[in-house]
Amino acid sequence: MRDTAVGVLGGGRMGAGIAHAFLLAGARVTIVERDDEAAAAAKARVEQALAKSIERGVQAEGLEVQVSTDAQSFSECALVIEAVPEDLELKASSLARVEEAIAPDATLASNTSSISIDKLAARLQRPERFLGLHFFNPVPASKLVEIVIGAQTAPELREQAQAWVEQIGKTPVTVTDSPGFASSRLGVALGLEAIRMLEAGVASAADIDAAMELGYRHPAGPLKTTDIVGLDVRLGIADELARELGPRFEPPQLLRDMVARGELGRKSGKGFYEWSEGS
Repeated sequence: MRDTAVGVLGGGRMGAGIAHAFLLAGARVTIVERDDEAAAAAKARVEQALAKSIERGVQAEGLEVQVSTDAQSFSECALVIEAVPEDLELKASSLARVEEAIAPDATLASNTSSISIDKLAARLQRPERFLGLHFFNPVPASKLVEIVIGAQTAPELREQAQAWVEQIGKTPVTVTDSPGFASSRLGVALGLEAIRMLEAGVASAADIDAAMELGYRHPAGPLKTTDIVGLDVRLGIADELARELGPRFEPPQLLRDMVARGELGRKSGKGFYEWSEGS
């Protein structure tokens, strides 16, 4: 990965985290954002993450992410990862724009957590050079990347993607394209049932989470995890899974109501828990 040129489309929490991971592995990283203000904010997020790495004793001095508002900045990248919000049309149009800017032999990946890789590939000119690289939030602390292989993904991309994931110090799991892949499908199922239990008054949020943390050794319970992921993100995934797999993934009304009130979890300061800035 050292000196490999890697691009990230979108510099929000996830995109900045992905850029940070590749920077620490020695890659030359460029983030492309929609405008100068968003690009500056993305750069600040990565710089903050690098500073925290240095505080933890990680050799991150001198590392710097490049930011741009022009997809042509990806022209020399061997890998570009799309990390824009979880919306089919937005992702499809963003990926098509990037594909026009990158080399024919470059790899294009989506960080989608639930949208079909094959649906996205259908809008591309080179679907064989496309796959899913699903990172987890927060990226620096997560040890997993889910590699999603589409029906037209070139066989050699599987091994290349596994190597890239290992080079950034994370563990790859590889799945074929299916609704919710493996991680989102299982994680959302648990999270939705926990919300239904809270809605029905079975137990408090803290006790539901403690049952899974202490009883099943989960590092964070399903409601706390939903806060970290974002209630709006979980709602979007659940809606997609309900369309594809049926009513067992229908989101509880409590989840819809909280999102409508702007209670999105950690990023808004309130979800199933209260969150202070920096927590």
